[in-house]
Amino acid sequence: MNIATLLRRVAADHAGQVALRLDDREVRYGRLVDTAARFAAHLRADGLVAGQRVGVFLPNSLEYVPALLGVWQAGGVAVPLNYLFPEAALRHAIVDSGATHVVTGTGDAPRLEALLVGEKVTLLTTGPEGSFDRALARCEPSRHVVPRRDADDALIMYTSGSTGVPKGVRQTHRNTMAQVEAVIEVYELTAADHALLPMPLFHVGGLQLGTLPILLRGGQVTYMARWDAVAWIALAQRLRPSYGGLISTMLIDVGNRTVDAPVLLDSFRVLMFGGSRTPSAPIARLTAGTGVEPVEIYGQTEQSGLAATYPLEARRRDGSTGLPLEQIVQVRVVPPAGGPDIAVGEDDVGELWVRGDAVTPGYWNRPDADAEKWDDGWFRTGDLVSRDADGYLYYVDRIDDMIVTGGENVFPQMVEEHLAACPHLAEVAVIGTAHDRWVEQVTAVVVPARPGVTADDVAAWCAANPNLSGMHRPRRIEVVDALPRTGSGKLNRPELRKLYP
Repeated sequence: MNIATLLRRVAADHAGQVALRLDDREVRYGRLVDTAARFAAHLRADGLVAGQRVGVFLPNSLEYVPALLGVWQAGGVAVPLNYLFPEAALRHAIVDSGATHVVTGTGDAPRLEALLVGEKVTLLTTGPEGSFDRALARCEPSRHVVPRRDADDALIMYTSGSTGVPKGVRQTHRNTMAQVEAVIEVYELTAADHALLPMPLFHVGGLQLGTLPILLRGGQVTYMARWDAVAWIALAQRLRPSYGGLISTMLIDVGNRTVDAPVLLDSFRVLMFGGSRTPSAPIARLTAGTGVEPVEIYGQTEQSGLAATYPLEARRRDGSTGLPLEQIVQVRVVPPAGGPDIAVGEDDVGELWVRGDAVTPGYWNRPDADAEKWDDGWFRTGDLVSRDADGYLYYVDRIDDMIVTGGENVFPQMVEEHLAACPHLAEVAVIGTAHDRWVEQVTAVVVPARPGVTADDVAAWCAANPNLSGMHRPRRIEVVDALPRTGSGKLNRPELRKLYP
């Protein structure tokens, strides 16, 4: 199976229809596959052999998907590079992957050239007079798709690296297509669907959840090159998309923007959100401000994207990420201290273990990480969850984020859930910091909803909230202008711990 074959088949049936849109530019399906076929021809003529890696270092752009498709058609492995990586992480991802070529913008080429001194990597620059476009113009489109097997790698996606050197997550052609087919099925996507996607294409949310399922049904995708809540609202009103996704941070931005100035966004059938656990208060603000009831998702790069969500007919359960997608993942909930698996319906919290068609076969060049994360064919996610009697998953926290204060376990995201309801606050994050007596204390780092909010204001509100009593009460409160984020938009807790030891 080569993903390129399936995309080319759909494109042949929708050649004259819009596939991709960004600002005032559009790409139709016929042009999409023509560009990809020319790029595939160039890569093969330049010596690329099946299984070699090609990087893409771009923001969301109309060249991104044709570049990926061209790599696949040529039999290569695509490496979507995090556009927000700092120098050391970016160089590591390119060199570690062994990329022979990198597609990038003309403006970013000098940065990459400086990073890759001494490395044999060919840069192909997009834009007018760029080497990418010149290469396409010189080549006739290839009609040949290099055969690939299900177990052959299609992608290597590097983690954001907030906890150290980024790891390359291998995703096979089967991983990717199993994921895409599951998304199409659970959300009942058709050629009539139109996706509005501000999520980056170097992330599973933008690629495997947002773009590929829509394209493989013959629908259209509108991208945003950068996040802007006001611009997203305007696009949603004007284009009336039926499908979309927001990182939790984006959802918070839209909810804060619209709660006092509501807009009706009634075109959405499905508006996914995820990336990190989102407290109930921001979700309620988004619904109040837009009329949209968003659909929570859970997944990881190692699971090729989506692993749990809600079927369309299901009502959201407060705090739950939904049901596991049983067609692509099997799940276990395993006590961190060992012992029998936690059964469905038990209240105990355990680590989520998964296996199935969507789960990566392993990390690139990291046998040490493989040994740490796999147990008899099961991938240990590092995520703590519980399950209700109907099998719905409730994300609790990362194992390594848990705070042990006075000998008691406190889950930061449980504290965040209650603290987010404070009317003084726009965003909240909770970490453990050192304490002379308790060893660790609950520390809240907060972004105020308006000027003049002080730590004392927040502390007074917490003191009056019974859910934030005892060990769960933040004993240290830091007021900041913004929370640090990883390149994929998730809260960067390790960076918070460095800032507030």
